[in-house]
Amino acid sequence: MAAAKIGGTNPHKPGLGDSKPPAQDPASWRNYLGVLKYSRRGIELVWSTNRALTIGLAVGSLLAGLLPGGIAWIGKHLVDSIVLAARTRVTADETAALTWVVAELGLVLLLAIIVRTLTILRSLLRQQLGQRINVEILEKALTLELEQFEDSELYDKMTRARREASARPLSLVSQTFELGQSIITLIGLGALLAAFSPAALLILVAAALPAFVAELKFSGDAFRLSRWRTPETREQIYLETVLAREDHAKEVKLFGLGDRFLARYKKIFAGLYAADRALTIRRGLWALGLGTIGTLAFYGMYLWVATATMAGAITLGSMTMYVVVFRQAQQSLATALGDIGGMYEDNLYLSNLYEFLDTPTTAPSGRATAGPTPGDGIRFEDVSFAYPGSDRLAIEEITLHIPPGSKLAIVGDNGSGKTTLIKLLTRLYEPTRGRITLDGLDLRDWDPVTLHRRIGVIFQDFVRYQLTVGENIGAGDNLAYEDEDRWDEAADRGLAKPIIEQLPNRYKTQLGRWFKSGRELSLGQWQKVALARSFMRKEADILVLDEPTASMDAEAEMRIFERFRELTEDKIAIVISHRFSTVRMADQIIVLEQGRERERGSHAELLAANGRYATLFHLQAQGYR
Repeated sequence: MAAAKIGGTNPHKPGLGDSKPPAQDPASWRNYLGVLKYSRRGIELVWSTNRALTIGLAVGSLLAGLLPGGIAWIGKHLVDSIVLAARTRVTADETAALTWVVAELGLVLLLAIIVRTLTILRSLLRQQLGQRINVEILEKALTLELEQFEDSELYDKMTRARREASARPLSLVSQTFELGQSIITLIGLGALLAAFSPAALLILVAAALPAFVAELKFSGDAFRLSRWRTPETREQIYLETVLAREDHAKEVKLFGLGDRFLARYKKIFAGLYAADRALTIRRGLWALGLGTIGTLAFYGMYLWVATATMAGAITLGSMTMYVVVFRQAQQSLATALGDIGGMYEDNLYLSNLYEFLDTPTTAPSGRATAGPTPGDGIRFEDVSFAYPGSDRLAIEEITLHIPPGSKLAIVGDNGSGKTTLIKLLTRLYEPTRGRITLDGLDLRDWDPVTLHRRIGVIFQDFVRYQLTVGENIGAGDNLAYEDEDRWDEAADRGLAKPIIEQLPNRYKTQLGRWFKSGRELSLGQWQKVALARSFMRKEADILVLDEPTASMDAEAEMRIFERFRELTEDKIAIVISHRFSTVRMADQIIVLEQGRERERGSHAELLAANGRYATLFHLQAQGYR
């Protein structure tokens, strides 16, 4: 299943074998405007993250938009006053010229201060916003059902959401403010330019529009390409994990898989790079060609103004101002149109974020904290179950009663449905047909928190947390997570205490190799720590061990199950194991085969029946002779 998560593709999406990216959507203003619906949510998100910084960005952008026009206007008077002072040599004229210099210097310094302040504000807001969105993504992940985690489509959504969405809302707001700043600047510069000729404004707009339209198109193409290659990007991440993690290193080296996986990693990159290269070249060539139009427009305007100056229609200061104004207006218009294109692109990527955050989840319907018939135990009533997307039943027509204090063992071949039964009991999945009750009440009607607190479980694929020993054990009960007395008691019950006593910092010892001074345990030792974790919940009256001793020696296994039976005398105990020396201690044994119950009874009864259980028992017994 894990491999399907990481590298899986679905039949409706391109995969590694596809060399061509998806067809481009036809460009239309409806497409462009339709995607802007995420702007409001993005701006609200930034506003709610830090209002003071957002207001600072707005005010700073407004001032930064007003100043360029003022600087250009002062520049005109500065040049004219210098020309006049040079001609008259009058002290008053020279003083006026110096005054204009000081005024322009003041505005330039103020603009520099505002620009730098805006940079600081954006940086601070970016950090807060990145944290805020990552938290929202993780909070959403906590609401997902197990079956959603096992859906490769959902992993694609999560990958896209985390890849760029944390920066996009701030980019959207920044470009919104920059757009306002550019519009304010354009209004001021346009008014100055219109005094020379309204036709200059038309030239300005006509030269900028083609580049804007092309940029919109390429932004959409880049986004579609990014979505198309999400599964391959995830596979690259997975291959990086396999090649660079210590828990994979042994097999990769022993089986000589490094070069093979690295070659696969390179092949994926080559396919992705080919599409990127084609888009980058097209984008660059179009930008060069359309940028040339803007350059020609500027020098055409320059020639026009210079001709008017030589004809005596305008002063040298006016010529300087109009040339500077046209250049700045070009830049401001390009910035404004670029901001619009950037907002469109940000909205495209924000759709990734909200596509994941809007993933529907089913709120737990149950509210009950007690059943109508306390002491009835657990009942499976004609339960069948098929995993999402599968037509084959993993569990079929299971009917079973487990009264309090009884010990149930489940045996069967791999894939027979043993662990699936436990997933249904813990309500990680719900039955496709039939129902499961606890104390006479359907599990779907129980409050999930109450239900889970009544169950202590260790799965065969238990988690080895890269945390301290105490935290590894304390994870079994979130309410007693830091209770050191409970750690010690649970460790004693799980027979992990002798191991812990030998560690340098006992319960404070860092486990795993991910962090500094971490100590690695053998798999059998890890299993004892995980077993101690299952004993953390004192109020649990259902204890489930799914292959808990697979990596322990026979003596340790026997001691654990003797202790387990002793500690669960008045509790329901469910054990899944392939070792018949263990399961023979159960009151009731159920044999599963391809999801169906094949046999049921005590160890003696099943041996007397001389069926599948007896065959497996005798085969295993021969291995010990």
